[in-house]
Amino acid sequence: MSRIALLASAAAVYLVAAWMVAPGFYDGFTPQQPYHFVCPPIHYGGNQSPTSGHLDIKVLGGVSDANVAFTDDAQVLIDFLPGAFDVTGKTVVPVDIKPVGPCPKPPGLTFATNAYVITAGASLVKKATVVMRYSDLIPAPSNIYHADSPDGPWTSIPVQSEAQPFTIDATIDKFGYYAAGYPSNAVSHGGPNSQILPIAIAALIIAILVAGVPLAIVRRRGTAHEAEPDDSEP
Repeated sequence: MSRIALLASAAAVYLVAAWMVAPGFYDGFTPQQPYHFVCPPIHYGGNQSPTSGHLDIKVLGGVSDANVAFTDDAQVLIDFLPGAFDVTGKTVVPVDIKPVGPCPKPPGLTFATNAYVITAGASLVKKATVVMRYSDLIPAPSNIYHADSPDGPWTSIPVQSEAQPFTIDATIDKFGYYAAGYPSNAVSHGGPNSQILPIAIAALIIAILVAGVPLAIVRRRGTAHEAEPDDSEP
């Protein structure tokens, strides 16, 4: 195969990879911010305590404002639509996100993130989106779980496609306790959209380009030999 054909193949593979990769994939190549655990894994060094988050959502014209509540370390955020709350008799809706300690350990589940308790001064009338970040040093969660108490029971809720690497998202219609994890008897699948396929495609592109280097060298040497004069002729 000529070098031109190899480069054409690499370009085609790149276009396929670019089409398949979700937005935000290339952000994953930036250094991952260390995760702050309530109960860090044994092998996890230099842990810092996770932080809480507070937000006061204004009520304008009898409708709660659109806003985003998040922890100070950006490990959890909640996106609220306009009019997400029942604001009868209210001028502001406070929202709090706090890490839970000691760490809940429900039977049959392994949590990859901290558990957080989310509270608000009013109930939801529209669904909100919760985004939970997880560490790149442990198996990724495949589900988000909800409970009314840290003692459970914990039930899984449907998750959405990843908006960014190392996050897992879901829509919620009530507050309480939330954590991301996976069944203890199952192997983590790395979230809704695995990053393995895009990385494999990128590796294939590199392999194709590297394979073209020896061919280019051989052709260059052949051209050089053809250009050398024949000293044996008179």
